[in-house]
Amino acid sequence: SGNLYFIKLFSISSSDISSDKAKLYKAEISFEEGKHSESLILNANKIIKSPGIAPKVEIVQKALANDIPVIDELEFAFGFTKGKIIAITGTNGKSTTTMLTYHLLKEAGLSVGLGGNIGKSMAGQLVDQDFDWWVLECSSFQIDGFVDFKPHIGILLNITPDHLDRYEYKVGNYVTSKFSLFKNQDEEDYALLFTEDKLINANLSKHQFSSKLLELKFEDIPNEGAYANPSGIMINLNEQRHTFSQDLLTIKGKHNQTNAMASILTAKLAKIKNEKITESLPKFKSIQHRLESVGNIHGIEFINDSKATNVDAVYYALDAFTRPIIWIVGGVDKGNDYSQLDAVSTNVKAIICLGKDNEKIKEYFKDRCPIIEETQSMQDAVEMGYKLSKDREVVLLSPACASFDLFKNYEDRGNQFRLAFQLLEREIELKKLSQS
Repeated sequence: SGNLYFIKLFSISSSDISSDKAKLYKAEISFEEGKHSESLILNANKIIKSPGIAPKVEIVQKALANDIPVIDELEFAFGFTKGKIIAITGTNGKSTTTMLTYHLLKEAGLSVGLGGNIGKSMAGQLVDQDFDWWVLECSSFQIDGFVDFKPHIGILLNITPDHLDRYEYKVGNYVTSKFSLFKNQDEEDYALLFTEDKLINANLSKHQFSSKLLELKFEDIPNEGAYANPSGIMINLNEQRHTFSQDLLTIKGKHNQTNAMASILTAKLAKIKNEKITESLPKFKSIQHRLESVGNIHGIEFINDSKATNVDAVYYALDAFTRPIIWIVGGVDKGNDYSQLDAVSTNVKAIICLGKDNEKIKEYFKDRCPIIEETQSMQDAVEMGYKLSKDREVVLLSPACASFDLFKNYEDRGNQFRLAFQLLEREIELKKLSQS
């Protein structure tokens, strides 16, 4: 964002910047570290706020009271692109959908950029290059900072209560934030929604759409939109039907069929030919830390789902496997209701609690799961998982919780899971060699 201000001859003061100091010095852009000087902030013409900073923070409230616009980085960047925007949101699945959509457009040879809540800053990329298309992952926090931002294609995958501390603990406020993605669209734009999601369905009639509404469904075939069943994904668009086999998908689980419906439908709206989509789908690699297979030992598959930081994401993970599961779970609880997992936890053979406070998990599952172990070491958790499992079973890290009690973030937790697997694999190989 600072670079764009410099290029457009604005003057800004950026806070808490370390890695880009050299660039800022070279561009003669002032900055400060370790503090936010109120005098500088309240002297600004416009403030670009990090999405993680809540609007209720005192300095933000003061800026607004002084009629200083406070916007999101994507809102700012939107004013400098001529490309068409594909904006993807949802409580879960948005990263996978964003990456798969980007993959399909990129493989088809389109000029396409990736940004938002994933990858590099859109504004930073625009300093050097614009694209014909932008695929952007949008969190509710980012959407809250939109004023004129208008996606040509907006996608809402699902809504389950999350981040409610940011929304006065009112689900309705969170729902409104998600639906705000579509507020600036017009009749030339498209709104793609998974209308079988409970909260989306319950709130659909409360929101007006100027854009063309396309539904993603499992239960029946929409006139315009996408439909999935065990054999394939069907796209109904402009009175034409396009069918793609489920065998083409490299991502597992019913929730990923929703993600694939959204991505494939978007690819068709971008006028990508069926042959190219069919060719590109099997080449897609699942994103790290989301149902990511890190390997097999003696037929036991180890799955890294560290990005599953809420119960809803874990529901999808448990539902993705029919084989017995040794489930590694735990961390910083976010007010989890584990009863939501009753329908999909019947194939959980053992639970390994990984966290500093596991009482809530142990209490809920004590009469539901025959084996419950506990540790604060990822290496121990992986080794326990191996010892408790048999051929064709799954050791699944799907924590349902934030990671900050034992790890830097969910990426660190997932990387430690992968490393622990690799160390275990090496140990077993060395033992086998010593015995031969």
